[in-house]
Amino acid sequence: MASVGPCGTGTGSTGSVAAAASKNNVTSFQRRGPRASSSDSGGSRLVSIAGTRPSVRNGQLLVSTGLPALDQLLGGGLAVGTVLLIEEDKYNIYSPLLFKYFLAEGIINGHTLLVASAKEDPEKILQELPAPLLDDNCKKEFDEDIYNDKTPESNIKMKIAWRYQLLPKMEAGPVSSSRFGHYYDVSKKMPQELIEASKWHGFFLPEKISSTLNIEPCSLTHGYIKLLQFIQKIIYEEGFDGSNPQKKQKNILRIGIQNLGSPLWGDDVCCTENCDNSHNLTKFLYILRGLLRTSLSACIITMPTHLIQNKAIIARITNLSDTVVHLESFIGSAREANPLYKDYHGLIHIRQIPRLNNLICDVSDVKDLAFKLKRKLFTIELLWLERWRTEHLVILP
Repeated sequence: MASVGPCGTGTGSTGSVAAAASKNNVTSFQRRGPRASSSDSGGSRLVSIAGTRPSVRNGQLLVSTGLPALDQLLGGGLAVGTVLLIEEDKYNIYSPLLFKYFLAEGIINGHTLLVASAKEDPEKILQELPAPLLDDNCKKEFDEDIYNDKTPESNIKMKIAWRYQLLPKMEAGPVSSSRFGHYYDVSKKMPQELIEASKWHGFFLPEKISSTLNIEPCSLTHGYIKLLQFIQKIIYEEGFDGSNPQKKQKNILRIGIQNLGSPLWGDDVCCTENCDNSHNLTKFLYILRGLLRTSLSACIITMPTHLIQNKAIIARITNLSDTVVHLESFIGSAREANPLYKDYHGLIHIRQIPRLNNLICDVSDVKDLAFKLKRKLFTIELLWLERWRTEHLVILP
């Protein structure tokens, strides 16, 4: 008999709950409001980090590369914990711009920067960052740059087959000030007060290596070892490590490494096809990617891959990178005099897009991409070979 009481009580409570639910018209399809304890959930913490947003494809946390058109090509942005490899153009004119855009975006969003170089002092690199175009000045500056860039021929509308008119258009300019990523004026420098208010760490290789230092035989060059130790120290001491959460508000560490693999880093991978330490660079990337995977950080690397003669090494470097973008400049090439490319300064190739937690990588659906450096803006556009197409397609009236 004693057991009947609890059973009856349970039945009665269930019925009362059902009656209350029916009274309040609560269904299984009703969206629940925000819970008071939502701040304690792990997912909301990541989304609340300034300058980030979740991917619509897999929920991965993304940061902007500083170039909204490039974000669009990479599936919304650069995933946190990944490496973006920029294969430098032949004369290293345009790749430094993408490097500086990435760092400038970090300053605007309040992210911590780690700048490593064997050629330029990191402090000097920060002084040359482009100025942001914010709010009211953004649309005005963009429209002015587009107007100055127009030519009489560009005003003539070409009539081509309807199926080419329906191809997707690249986003070249600002739409609203609340969008993900910012635009920058390359003709102006970032205000000094913004740089002074930012938090950054510099790694200048000539200052880290003493000329009298005795280097012991190792599988990595001394410059690579020093840089990995420096990155690991910043990640662990400032709480960017995912296994050791920050006590303060979470933030993103943006790592920028310039001219990696060049002889300035003490690597001979660019000097000969059969170098003695051909695995130095690949081992560095392997260890670096392990550090990034367990931390709230994103890394951009510029590399003179056109100087690497061993194609097998290039293939391994590509496999160890998450995202690979190649810049092909028209300077000094036959395409510079080709009238089809007269409005552009080079081509941009999306070599690899990461498919996280998978064994294979994505391939960009967008081909024929070109870039141009205007007076104030660096833009990426779809390369419309209209003259060629109009000569080979039926022109509709």
